[in-house]
Amino acid sequence: MKAAPDITSPATASGPGRPRDPGVDRRVLEAAINIYGELGWHGFSIEAVARGAGVGKATIYRRWPNRTDLLIDAVRARVAVVAHAEAGDVRTELLELTRNLLRNYLADYGRSTMRLTLEAHLVPGLEEHWDEVRSSQILAARSIVQRAVDRGQLPPETSVTLLLDTLSGAVLMHAQAVPPQLRARQAAQADAYAGELVDFVLGAVRARPDA
Repeated sequence: MKAAPDITSPATASGPGRPRDPGVDRRVLEAAINIYGELGWHGFSIEAVARGAGVGKATIYRRWPNRTDLLIDAVRARVAVVAHAEAGDVRTELLELTRNLLRNYLADYGRSTMRLTLEAHLVPGLEEHWDEVRSSQILAARSIVQRAVDRGQLPPETSVTLLLDTLSGAVLMHAQAVPPQLRARQAAQADAYAGELVDFVLGAVRARPDA
């Protein structure tokens, strides 16, 4: 996955007058992504974000004309598309992909990522970015599988759909099933879980009768 863009990116340019404070922009975007994760689109408002960021509503409106633009910038600053590099080994490549998926769900903005799977279509302009994120995951998985087949590391009949469904579904369930008090431990053990999950999926794929 690409490194998340600098969260201050919407504030890089300012018009005539007083320069914009990147610290304020950072606080606003962090508050926005967290409030969306907590309240969803229907509870998301400029007023709530202003309270969470400790700024006035006018400060936000000078930067973002409405809540839609604010949320889109907040999501783009945190949830990036997957940029996958070839490593020459299917396990290494799938492990990288799985770790990226885990980061999206176990990070401090994880609840927002979960909401996006259900609510992205409610926000004009946000659905396009979420579709880009999902498409990048699918394309990365397809490329991994095709290269692995070409190298003889996976059988030709390997289903990209089943492989990605298994990985992404397991990651989502893993993130949802753990109670809040165990979140810190879960995040600390994320890499170990990713390795176990990838080994399980690869074992299942290679053990299929048609393989």
